[in-house]
Amino acid sequence: MASQPTVSLKTPAPLLRLLLLLSATTGMLDAASILCLGKVFTANMTGNVVFLAFAVAGAPGFSPLPFIVALAAFIGGAMVAGRIWRTRGSHLLRDWLVVAAGIETVLLLLAALVATRFDIARGEPLWKLATILALVSAAMGFRNAVVRQLKVPDLTTTVLTLTITGIASDSRLAAGPSPNLPARLGAVLAIFAGAVAGALLVLHAGLAVTLALTAALVLVGTLVFARHPLMADLKR
Repeated sequence: MASQPTVSLKTPAPLLRLLLLLSATTGMLDAASILCLGKVFTANMTGNVVFLAFAVAGAPGFSPLPFIVALAAFIGGAMVAGRIWRTRGSHLLRDWLVVAAGIETVLLLLAALVATRFDIARGEPLWKLATILALVSAAMGFRNAVVRQLKVPDLTTTVLTLTITGIASDSRLAAGPSPNLPARLGAVLAIFAGAVAGALLVLHAGLAVTLALTAALVLVGTLVFARHPLMADLKR
């Protein structure tokens, strides 16, 4: 089994920048899924659990199928990532990050391919809706499992609740030392900026283009930052 990673508050700048970039892509993907796929999250499973509960309770405007698909695919992606993490031969973190980015990119590009000729207004055909949701949610589950193993404080790339709580509870106004504030604020701004960009892309270029561009950002960004000399000897 692989040893625990050595990243911490002194995490190399290239890894921090990569995680901020991935945070921005989360905003793009959630913008795409919420605006085009029936108000379903692909990265934030808390929202999907709550919305599924609404559907089970019979609340109007909520159907259980999309949330079940997203949750199941997310879990599947996380399971695959966990298994690969524990069985892959190379212990170099940058090699693992490139492999993970490649898998995520393939899933997102497949989703973009399926999204062509998908009727966003009607959510039809249903098999395309379910397939796109499954592919993107699996990619996000895979990424969550990868980033979770890195243990970089306040940079999960997908969830901001604890990050925002940390900003407030550790602030000077709360008599705290405000540790890691730039990274925390960066994570919030990255997801916000990504969501703005994703919404604009969806509205003006469509779902397929948004998914394809997000895939390209994930792959290119990972190749650039993971191959930085400061990442050369970092173990996973």
